[in-house]
Amino acid sequence: MLPISIIALAAAAQAEPAIVVTASREPSAADAAPASSTILPEPLIERLSLPSAADLLRLTPGVSVATTGPRGTQTQLRLRGAEAGHTLLFVDGIRFNDPAAGNEPRFELLSADLLARLEIVRGPQSALWGAEALGGVIAAETADPLRRRGFDGLAEYGSLDSVRLLGRAALGSETTGVTAAAGWQSSDGIDSFGAGGERDGFDQLMLSAKAVHHAGAVELGAVGYWIEGLSEFDGSDPVTFLRADTLDETENRIGAVRAWARGEWDDWSAQAEVAYLDSANRNRLDDTPVNATFGDRLSLGAQVTRQIGRHRMTAAVDHQAEDFRARDTGFGGATDQERSRSLTGLVGEWRADWNDVVATDLAVRHDSFSAFADATTFRAALLVRPARGWVLHGAYGEGIAQPTFYDLYGFFPATFVGNPALRPERSRAWEVGLRWQGRDVSLGLTGFSARLRDEIIDVFDPDTFLSSTANADGRSRRDGIEFEAEWRHAEWLVLGANYTFIDAGEQRVSGTDLVREVRRPRHSANLVAHGESGRLRWGASLAYVGARRDTDFDLFPARTVSLGDYALASLNVGWRVLPQLELYGRIENAFDSDYQDVVGYNTAGRTVHAGLRVAFGD
Repeated sequence: MLPISIIALAAAAQAEPAIVVTASREPSAADAAPASSTILPEPLIERLSLPSAADLLRLTPGVSVATTGPRGTQTQLRLRGAEAGHTLLFVDGIRFNDPAAGNEPRFELLSADLLARLEIVRGPQSALWGAEALGGVIAAETADPLRRRGFDGLAEYGSLDSVRLLGRAALGSETTGVTAAAGWQSSDGIDSFGAGGERDGFDQLMLSAKAVHHAGAVELGAVGYWIEGLSEFDGSDPVTFLRADTLDETENRIGAVRAWARGEWDDWSAQAEVAYLDSANRNRLDDTPVNATFGDRLSLGAQVTRQIGRHRMTAAVDHQAEDFRARDTGFGGATDQERSRSLTGLVGEWRADWNDVVATDLAVRHDSFSAFADATTFRAALLVRPARGWVLHGAYGEGIAQPTFYDLYGFFPATFVGNPALRPERSRAWEVGLRWQGRDVSLGLTGFSARLRDEIIDVFDPDTFLSSTANADGRSRRDGIEFEAEWRHAEWLVLGANYTFIDAGEQRVSGTDLVREVRRPRHSANLVAHGESGRLRWGASLAYVGARRDTDFDLFPARTVSLGDYALASLNVGWRVLPQLELYGRIENAFDSDYQDVVGYNTAGRTVHAGLRVAFGD
């Protein structure tokens, strides 16, 4: 089985080996997982103390983050140059892509405060997890109820009138555990348009609860997650349709629950689960309702695994049913619609350790879609350990992404109409790498290449002045390398570094030249340092984002423009004044970089924050 190409940003000493959850249908040890991955554990999350999960994900290889203005506004994440809708997000095992927002993950709503772990698996994983896993998978987890007892929390205040609160409690026994957490973040923000207008702030409430019970060989569990967010932003002038300092705001809500049962008997294991997600997005202009979208997804799944010697075989079935509704008052009901669709996926995976040197992993999945053509995806991985500490790995994978409800059915009938004849986007990718693991130092180098076909693009009809969607007949490409290094000097000093080069080109028409993709830097690099010593706990990061291209739609005709490179530095230092109390201070964007992720939208400069953490129990 293929090991991950991993930068171990964990603490210098961990009680247990790292486990990768989503690189296979069954969790795998990090050194045996058949995909390139990065794990961000709880100690690192707490030491850096960054409030947004997107700020943490930005520090990992192959990740590009683009935020439309200040924190709380739309945040898109691209893995290895893929599109923003090509990343599948799980939160505590719940598929968290929003069916009411183009099936994209809502990273602007994903706070780091409730999370105990982040896992990023790069490359197509549709053979395991189906649609939207074309670029990769991100799994976020809250605290394990069986490994935590007591109460912890934080209170923080900082620049831009920012407030951050968190409370988390856990109780139980060795066989039963319950955790509950609540968090709140708010800020008056900045003027994202930068024309001297009002500040655009945000307000966000997060709630979660998880319960796990072990009854002999059977585990029963349930989890719930709730997010409410209000974000102000600068949109476009309703007459000229150009960017303007407006009083737009969006109110978002996502609620989700999941229940599961899992059992293990000798060489067999089986699991069944049900999950439900409901979302709502309401847009207003100066407190006047404009439009709203609503979505829900019911997910059912079951799988069984058999271990026979060095071979592990898994069979699984997934079913999803999605609903979408759109309503408006600002357009006289012209956008109103109700749509539904479903899919059923059948999965098979075979993992084999042929000997102590060679291992393989094969997976195949067939998805039956109700709204468009079915799809079959395949993944194959190889691991070779030629000598102690050395790992050579390679993989081939296929990915698919569904057309969104917007793509299929449109949203603004007077300007944008859908195309029900669309096919799913498809990708084929490979990677090959070499990794060396020593006692205190680890190094890794991975090369990857992907080809995307049937890419869904926007098209414009000059006769009717209507925009729509179509499958491109060209093939886009994403090629690159990822380099990673780590030095674990001691508990008080762990250093990690990574560099990514991505060459991402789009080809709409077969035979034409590739055009460089927007919002994807060719060069990006990150440094992360953290540790603990006595009463001191600290974490620092430096993220370099190279020059990118974007499209300026304020120009006619729209033109490609260049966005300059920038570096974001953060530092968090905490001092434990009492066994249960820590005071800390944090600086974000310490170099006061003036940058834009999206043309026309400013971001916050240097900010300073101070707070306290309390912890009682384990």
